[in-house]
Amino acid sequence: MRVRRSLPPALLAALLVALPAVAGCTGEDPAPPASNTTSPTSPPAPAEPAPRPRAGTCHAMSRAQALSPVAGGRQVPCARRHTAQTFRVGTLDLVDDGDPLAVDSPAAQRQPRRACTAALPAYVGASARELRLSMVRTIWFTPTVEEAAAGADWYRCDVVALGVGERLAPLPRSARGMLSRSPRPYAVCGTAEPGTDRFARVPCSARHSWVAVSTVDLRGAGYPTGAAVSEQMSEACRGAARDRADDPLDFSWAEERPTRQQWESGQRWGTCWAPAG
Repeated sequence: MRVRRSLPPALLAALLVALPAVAGCTGEDPAPPASNTTSPTSPPAPAEPAPRPRAGTCHAMSRAQALSPVAGGRQVPCARRHTAQTFRVGTLDLVDDGDPLAVDSPAAQRQPRRACTAALPAYVGASARELRLSMVRTIWFTPTVEEAAAGADWYRCDVVALGVGERLAPLPRSARGMLSRSPRPYAVCGTAEPGTDRFARVPCSARHSWVAVSTVDLRGAGYPTGAAVSEQMSEACRGAARDRADDPLDFSWAEERPTRQQWESGQRWGTCWAPAG
């Protein structure tokens, strides 16, 4: 039996998490020119709240825009090429024990993170475990501080898919159920054996030589050593690779543990890989 394992942490594609849309600019208007006459000035009109997003809309968005603190890109018809689709719009609870809650506060921002993350698997047609083996992610946006002050209280959940390099992959006309369809272009594949210099995570629609076949939940409160990961993952990864192999006595697999940063952010599982066949 030929066995290959990659125990050192490989660089995983970063989870796309949109920062709260709270950025804004302030400035001072130049002083008006001196005048010997005065005229009454009207008080400034109150700001209008930003339009509430609508579920089902599609957006042409770059990866940089997806990571921007303010929702970027442009809305396009879903029949045209797009890289994000809004799948849920909800209402923020901006009151805490009777006191106003700032839209950029941790308590306010936890609301869309939890809601969008929980709603994504059912929308794309996958279990939470199956979602791990895909390039599909959710991002979310909230109003700016100024928009929230004017009455905006929405949050917006978008679905995106990581592509090759720094690009987002184009989405189907409707992202609903996209992971339940065949073939599986948004599955996770690799350009080389995980842990090697030429390895990069890519969607399986791109050229690849390895495929992610399973994930294994990791035990322990602290970041596990390579030996501890191998002890927990080897049997499961070996079995997953053997099930795919033409020869059950001659096959390869690789084990990939999360990076320390991913572990600390909540990713408590490793990924099993096998050569694409």
